[in-house]
Amino acid sequence: MDEGATQAVEWGDWLTLPNPLGLHARPAAILVAQAKKFKSDIRLWRGDKEVNAKSVVSIMGLETQKGDSLRFKAAGLDAAQAIQVLSDLLLQGSGESLQELPQAQHRPLQDAGMPAHQASQLLTYGHSLTGVSASPGLTVGRLFQFRKASNVVLEWADPSALEKSVVHERAHLTKALQVATAQIQTIMASKNQSAEHAILHSHVQLMQDPDLWGLALQQIDLGKTAAFGWQSACTLQAQNFLNASSALLRDRANDVRDVGQRVLDVLLGVSSAAIDLPYPCILVTDELTPSDTVALDRSKLLGFCTVGGGATSHVAILARSYGVPAVCGIDPHALDLLSGSWAVLHGTQGLLFDSPTDLQLSAARSQMDLLQAQNQSDQLAAKTNAVTLDGQRIEVAANVRNAQDTHEALALGADGVGLLRSEFLFEGRMDAPGEDEQAQAYQDVAKALGLTRALVIRTLDIGGDKPLAYLPMAKEDNPFLGLRGVRVSLDQPPLFRSQLRAILSAARYSQLHIMFPMIATLEELQEAKSILAQEQSLLDAPPVAVGIMVEVPSAALLASRLAQEVDFFSIGSNDLTQYTLAMDRGHPKLAHKADSLHPAVLKMVALTCEGAQQHGKWVGVCGAMASDVLAVPVLLGMGVRELSVSVPAIASVKACINRLDLATCQALAKEVVEMGSASEVRKRLLKFMEN
Repeated sequence: MDEGATQAVEWGDWLTLPNPLGLHARPAAILVAQAKKFKSDIRLWRGDKEVNAKSVVSIMGLETQKGDSLRFKAAGLDAAQAIQVLSDLLLQGSGESLQELPQAQHRPLQDAGMPAHQASQLLTYGHSLTGVSASPGLTVGRLFQFRKASNVVLEWADPSALEKSVVHERAHLTKALQVATAQIQTIMASKNQSAEHAILHSHVQLMQDPDLWGLALQQIDLGKTAAFGWQSACTLQAQNFLNASSALLRDRANDVRDVGQRVLDVLLGVSSAAIDLPYPCILVTDELTPSDTVALDRSKLLGFCTVGGGATSHVAILARSYGVPAVCGIDPHALDLLSGSWAVLHGTQGLLFDSPTDLQLSAARSQMDLLQAQNQSDQLAAKTNAVTLDGQRIEVAANVRNAQDTHEALALGADGVGLLRSEFLFEGRMDAPGEDEQAQAYQDVAKALGLTRALVIRTLDIGGDKPLAYLPMAKEDNPFLGLRGVRVSLDQPPLFRSQLRAILSAARYSQLHIMFPMIATLEELQEAKSILAQEQSLLDAPPVAVGIMVEVPSAALLASRLAQEVDFFSIGSNDLTQYTLAMDRGHPKLAHKADSLHPAVLKMVALTCEGAQQHGKWVGVCGAMASDVLAVPVLLGMGVRELSVSVPAIASVKACINRLDLATCQALAKEVVEMGSASEVRKRLLKFMEN
């Protein structure tokens, strides 16, 4: 037991777990990292079962689900503080966005980019092997079979000197864990995708797990080698996960094996070489680990299928983030197919078509050509300005997280950055980024854009469904109506001022715009502007454009007055929808009704545009609504002149704008805003788009 555990025992209240998928690897890792900051012995209870709150594998082993009642128990000098901090963190989602649900295992064909008129056609390309859709898409290529070599592990250390061998093997394991941790941290430093970082971070926590470590030491103390002890511990924990009733936990067995193999390779002095893809191929293997996947040469990876794993596995998450078709849980007969033979991988349908005829291969390639032709047509439009048929220029910017996203967006035709989500710098870590680190990140994006393009940076937007592990906030009965967005910044002046200084450092590299989130009152805006003005004065920084997110009805209703204080508005349609309709967009029974095309939401957009126009200010939209081509004509008709969209949507949104007539859009907007329901609006817009 940890130091201080002889102190009185403290119990926390029973808490309702909010995470949609329970405490899986990533939120468990965040919770454990926070728990390890305290000296007390801390336990997490579910019913009558308790586990070590400093152990990822133990917490995952509880097989928690959303709505479970949990409580903390702690013993030690800092027990009360530990329970308060961990309870708050758990209620806030343990660092996980409570809106992030795994993608469905079976997605409609049109989601993979297929034209709508072909979406209902079930295309076949010969004999098929069935699996689970892990990442959508269609690809044709030669197969490449890969099998991992097994290593020989000695069971016993030196039996003639047990005490000496135990000390040696313990030290050997400690060193191997340090080396393996450094390997993962090196990989993380070379990767920019948030999905990769979150998964690798959970692997570090797994590797340092006290329960996993304890099982290995038990074997070493019996005279076994460090390699045997560690392998046994990981095998046992992986099997425990495989026996779980939760599909998500069964998928996490792969993560334990991944971590186990990495440390075992270090213990045995074996090189953990990346899988060498010899040619552009569809990779077939029994199982991929996240480490394997991150290291793959994506220029040669057409897609992959694995016998193990599932749609919620970390490997599937990575495949979706890469845009690579993938099938998990494939029929084991796939392992018998010859390397070099041709196949068609249909990630959307979860099928691998083997031994296709020339005619079937031709059909698959024709389908791919249709998809590519549509994409190319949109891409051509994306390289030019988006201009309506009657000559109105519309800015199509991108929502990004970092410089890498920005370069990708510019290559795809983005006019600038309409939303830099600064919170991505703050999430998935145990301490706040320093001012220099922030400044460098903002400057990198600004330099990528240059002086001719706009950069809109949103100040820290956390709270509600977006907590930070290192900034615990008091429990709120309704966090969506509590400290969110700019309210958190105003409540944390040092953090706010540091971020503003870092943002202002990017002013000399691009057309900088600073945007405050969740503004609900004039006073909030004026206070935020005052702090910004003070920091500008101290730095002697150049003037920058200042705007706000319009996300709550009060901001839309006050648009005319707020427009006198700012240079622009950007409508956050996701939050504006849920606050206007009083429907949590993550609620399982209400989310489908929280439709941004509801007439009430459209009226809020119209009010915002009217208020801005009275004072000559421009209005953009940066929520999901901006990326929906069905909504584009209505937004333009209401007066929106900038759309900040997801990077993949840039081309299709620009192509849509080029086909529209502004006068017609204005008439359409006046018509639909008077309708009575979202379904009525959608029917009208579908008819409009067909003409």
